[in-house]
Amino acid sequence: MSDQQKKTQQKFAALILAADRTTSDPITQHTGAACKAFAPVGGKPMIMRVLDALAASDLVDSILLCGPPRSLLSDCPPLMKRIESGEVSWLPNKNSPSRSAAHGLNHLPVDSPVLVTTADHALLTPHIVHHFLTESLNSGHDATVGLVTQKQMAASFPGSKRTVFRLRDGGVCGCNLFTFNPQGRSLVRFWRQVEDLRKQPWQLISQIVGPGIVLSYLFRRLSLEQALDALAAKSGVRTQGIMLPDARAGIDVDKIEDLLLAESILNKAPVPFYKRNKTL
Repeated sequence: MSDQQKKTQQKFAALILAADRTTSDPITQHTGAACKAFAPVGGKPMIMRVLDALAASDLVDSILLCGPPRSLLSDCPPLMKRIESGEVSWLPNKNSPSRSAAHGLNHLPVDSPVLVTTADHALLTPHIVHHFLTESLNSGHDATVGLVTQKQMAASFPGSKRTVFRLRDGGVCGCNLFTFNPQGRSLVRFWRQVEDLRKQPWQLISQIVGPGIVLSYLFRRLSLEQALDALAAKSGVRTQGIMLPDARAGIDVDKIEDLLLAESILNKAPVPFYKRNKTL
């Protein structure tokens, strides 16, 4: 069997991270949902939108949900139904995204490639999933990360504020889409190191990132390829960025403005004006 035939036969185990990051999440406060994953977007809990997109993909053969807490699951009957039927497996989340990811990976077959995404990816579509996974299989790398360009985001959703990594070859936005082959899973351990040092920036720079990379980034001299090469040198994991053609891949529902934007896209209506409440 050729390498290409093996690639076409491969399927991914999908791991969804679905824990709230804070006890006072603005989305839960705005919608009254039991947790952010259950907040309705276009009349459907956003976690169900993610599950539907993954279930429709012929490249995904299992789905594991990490979080929210078991005590909240009954607040989303459609999710409970899928868990009880075995369509979706559930694990309790840990106290950080990287630890939840490691916990989930430990419950998946060691020889299976894994897709990791988040429960707030309310605009995820089967087409986005298929494109990302196909390109990831063809990349030949240990790990991949989904990206869209800043130009795409600005053209598709003018006025939308996204986190932009400003690189020499153009700005890019993350998409909360990652794959890991068996060798690439060690990148999660590196992620945890970064996460543990996030409140100690100088240690993060000296131990993990390196001052040269930081200076290159600050002066816009760092290219995407250089950034990923530096990541590989530090982590031992060869990672490739997968550019996605659909700008919706770059939108996660993290703020109330994001929720309004996602609703407007689904309803194909203008984005409503939202005045931030200072008490949020």
